[in-house]
Amino acid sequence: MSENKTNEAPVQELSEILQVRRDKLKALQEEGRDPFWQTKFERSAYSAEIKGDYEAFEEKTVEVAGRIMSKRGMGKAIFCHIKDDKGQIQLYIRKDDVTEQEFADFRKYDIGDIIGVSGYVFKTKTEEISVHVKSVVLLSKSLRPLPEKFHGMTNTELKYRQRYVDLIVNEDSRRNFEIRSKLVRYLRTFLDGRGFMEVETPVLNTISGGATARPFITHHNTLDMDMYLRIATELNLKRLIVGGIERVYEIGRQFRNEGMDTKHNPEFTTVELYQSYADFNDMMDLFEDFLSGAAMEILGTYQVKWQDEDVDLTPGWERLTMAEAVKKYLGVDFMAITDDAEAVAAAKSVGVDMDKVEPTWGHALYECFDQKVEEKLIQPTFITMHPVDVSPLAKRSPKDGRLTERFELFICHSEMGNAFSELNDPIDQKQRFMKQVELRAKGDDEAGMMDDDFINALEYGMPPTGGLGIGIDRCAMLLCGANSIRDVILFPTMKPLD
Repeated sequence: MSENKTNEAPVQELSEILQVRRDKLKALQEEGRDPFWQTKFERSAYSAEIKGDYEAFEEKTVEVAGRIMSKRGMGKAIFCHIKDDKGQIQLYIRKDDVTEQEFADFRKYDIGDIIGVSGYVFKTKTEEISVHVKSVVLLSKSLRPLPEKFHGMTNTELKYRQRYVDLIVNEDSRRNFEIRSKLVRYLRTFLDGRGFMEVETPVLNTISGGATARPFITHHNTLDMDMYLRIATELNLKRLIVGGIERVYEIGRQFRNEGMDTKHNPEFTTVELYQSYADFNDMMDLFEDFLSGAAMEILGTYQVKWQDEDVDLTPGWERLTMAEAVKKYLGVDFMAITDDAEAVAAAKSVGVDMDKVEPTWGHALYECFDQKVEEKLIQPTFITMHPVDVSPLAKRSPKDGRLTERFELFICHSEMGNAFSELNDPIDQKQRFMKQVELRAKGDDEAGMMDDDFINALEYGMPPTGGLGIGIDRCAMLLCGANSIRDVILFPTMKPLD
């Protein structure tokens, strides 16, 4: 079935289906048997428990509940499958084993209806583990039909808009979000086990800072002031490092007023963590341990398939400076270049567009990597020592003041996370803020703002600190093998329908 086709039935046909289902509901209501009056059902077992331990359940009476996913009648007997939170199980309903009313009602039930039954566990002649129903109750009436059962929900845009239907009919979608949930749970366990403290910091801020991005702006009515949805948690977490919380992290939503594509959503989830008396090398070790460990814990393997590539997450990932990567893939040795003009010329010689950036050595190096090298990185690769021109919050390298102790991890030419040896010099930090302010004054609405209170905090003294930000959505995409970020965000941002 083409993804451009909707799974919905034609308007006239669907209208008839809707009316039939509403008529069935009305009849029940007129008889005083409105299913929506049901408030509870005492379930004793889930489908997976019964099927996973048949010997313990054989001939035992169980109460199970779920949504009808298939149904077929055979005269005085009806078979159906119901789906619960753990899977599906077959039900067998025989006319002589339930009341006349229950059997008559059951014949009228629709795919999608939610029922509860009591009965004993047995195997059919085909060896399928089933429940022989002794009583049945309708718990909720489905007034809309599910997508065609043999094809599921194949309209990509519709499944993002109606995730509730997608989760009912697409097991792959359910699996993706189970993996995502396990990933976040593993992350908390991983960090808590290393002595990190989880905190929560404000989503609404009076300035936009902690990264370079265009923010969302809202208005606080009581204070009569504009506020910014956070684009990063960095500055508040580093305030806590100043305050003496030596290992701190926050998992939360960030908001960036940017474009939408297969790797970007305007609201996304990250973890940012900071560790006192550590540097970016410690953060590399931590990131590699976390992501490789998550793969083994959740998937049971280091080998994953993502974006049509076979990725090996076995620990021992490649680590290259940005200059080394550019030299390796483009043959340009930036460390042998000291002049800005020469660097720009070298970048242009390999087809790099320098028209939209400052003509400096640092920008030339970065653009060479960004435009030409990043796309070549398939296996996990840490790219370190980024130019200071593009790293306003990272500490300068003591070996080369043009560079910072920063890395980004790339897998399948996708950035997975970003880390620094954090800048703790308040004078240097203020100068970098001022440069961002100058860029904003020139019309760059992604540039950062001056944060005087953060400078004030640094003046009290912040220890040497390693900081790391990880994109949870990207990591979930990797472990799920999903090529679109919308496949790992339950309710992605969508343009409203006309």
